[in-house]
Amino acid sequence: MINRLAIIGVGLIGGSLSLALKKAGKVAEVVGFARSEETRQQALSLGLIDRAAISVEDAITGADVVLLAVPMGAMAKTLADIAPHLTDNMIITDAGSTKAQVVEAAIMSLGDKISQFVPGHPIAGTEKSGPSAAFPELYQGHRVILTPIEQTDLEALKVVQVMWTDAGAEVSEMTINHHDHVLAATSHLPHLLAFNLVGLLAQSEDVDDVLRFAAGGFRDFSRIASSDPVMWRDICLSNNVAILQLLKQYQQQMAEIEQAIEQQDGDYLMDLFQRAKQARDTRFK
Repeated sequence: MINRLAIIGVGLIGGSLSLALKKAGKVAEVVGFARSEETRQQALSLGLIDRAAISVEDAITGADVVLLAVPMGAMAKTLADIAPHLTDNMIITDAGSTKAQVVEAAIMSLGDKISQFVPGHPIAGTEKSGPSAAFPELYQGHRVILTPIEQTDLEALKVVQVMWTDAGAEVSEMTINHHDHVLAATSHLPHLLAFNLVGLLAQSEDVDDVLRFAAGGFRDFSRIASSDPVMWRDICLSNNVAILQLLKQYQQQMAEIEQAIEQQDGDYLMDLFQRAKQARDTRFK
């Protein structure tokens, strides 16, 4: 049971965690802060938080657990802002989509309180954002990956594990580098491809016809291109090494596909499609 949870960034991720814990009876009070007064009031009116804080210091005062659910580009500044106001009994965790950059910023800002920081990433979300997008079932059946570092206090790690489990998630642990590589492959690259394809089609003269006759497969694939551009800009810039490595591999394979089509090499295409289908069917039943 968390007595007071402070959420910095009361949008889809932070708001949904609050609603899930409230529904499960696992948190007594939730205090939220966002840069925008409108966002704070919206979160309050929707019941995502019990009190809207007027500053970061106000939000975390007296908190047992502090969740940082801000865009990646704001994570370093937020860590620096909270650092002077942390007490020895506070646990800090985050919901950032990449971990190396967050951990580096945490080490720089938190100093001797770095042991109280538990890096985390909920693998859940929708293409919608903001307080109005939050709902208590977001984490049901989804994974949360924690990437504790050598300095992470084991008791703090346990509290964060229980918090996400109470919200309905399945909690796993990974190293930082492995997390950033896996997420680049399974989330970051697919989002880039969706943004790029929709952007490409939007530039065509017959874009209205193209999109009017789009089949279900295109709609499913392109849905993630409706995601928050600011968030995904920050993710791409913060996980640049892993993403660039995968982009090079992808571009090489696309060049091979292009060559196969030019040369009418049906055997190459059939082999590629069959291997992809088998991998997809085996792992996603």
